[in-house]
Amino acid sequence: MSGTLDLKEMRYGTELLKRGFAKMQEGGVVMDVVTPEEAHIAEDAGAVSVMALERVPADIRAMGGVARMSHPKMIQEIIETTSIPVMAKARIGHDGEARVLESLGVDMIDESEVLTPADPFFHIPKKDFTIPFVCGCTNLGEAVRRISEGAAMIRTKGEAGTGNVVSAVQHARLVTAEIAHAQAVGRDGRENMIDIIMEGFQRIGRSSSFELSQEKLPHGETPFGTMEEVRAEVGSVLEDVARIGRLPVVTFSAGGIATPADAALMMSSGMDGIFVGSGIFKSSDPANTAEAIVLATHHYNDPGVVSEACSMIGEAMPGLEIESLEVRLEERGWEAISWAS
Repeated sequence: MSGTLDLKEMRYGTELLKRGFAKMQEGGVVMDVVTPEEAHIAEDAGAVSVMALERVPADIRAMGGVARMSHPKMIQEIIETTSIPVMAKARIGHDGEARVLESLGVDMIDESEVLTPADPFFHIPKKDFTIPFVCGCTNLGEAVRRISEGAAMIRTKGEAGTGNVVSAVQHARLVTAEIAHAQAVGRDGRENMIDIIMEGFQRIGRSSSFELSQEKLPHGETPFGTMEEVRAEVGSVLEDVARIGRLPVVTFSAGGIATPADAALMMSSGMDGIFVGSGIFKSSDPANTAEAIVLATHHYNDPGVVSEACSMIGEAMPGLEIESLEVRLEERGWEAISWAS
């Protein structure tokens, strides 16, 4: 995001520790790995963290079926083989998978749309965990919802496993434009934005054949508290956004980044860092591609260095046209909104 994120802008206590860990990743590259050998390649290339999973997104997309949390044994092997932080993915809304990952000792959980969603109504109540979470977004409303639930880090979703950066660019530009909108409309306008954001917490009521009013349901209505409490937290996050002119957490780009030039493009769009999945280990030369993407990320504003990085790689991964996809992973999470509605 444009503008520097100051730790003093964060909340205190556990939330500060969670966001502080995310801040340590700022300016770096997080790489998907499926074996200890790939973790070594990522670490040697200068990755700030690795994401341990059984299949990279391109293979998840190609194979279909239900994609779940990776096997604990595989995650533990990667934790034991590398000295940099290890992240792992849990399905959207799957508290059970998240608890397993927390017990394994991973450093951060990605509540990820790349895996098959488990809960059609709610995401994981991330404030109930001591471990930090990263979540994806396609727009500001989705980002605010995830931060209000306790996410310590946000990534634009992009379209994972495609080698096509267009969706990552779309999401980054949309979030930036909507932040400017939040600043421009004033407090009354932001109240209208909160009304729209809150619709994302009311899916269970809209899905029932009965006239359910979530405000009148017992036991808190949502895993995050009462609707009144959730609205207050959403409002607080949106006010932070308007005050500092960016998301109040570290914000990475993800989904479709396949070349050093892609990484430089996203960094120059105001992102704090890069997630790379299939783009490295589906390329013809993973070790050099990994090193080149790290180099371009660190020197994104120096065209000469980015050109040098581009010269280091062989064939990039084959790409997919977004319009040809039967499954759009970016749409998982049920978060399409329009500020005009």
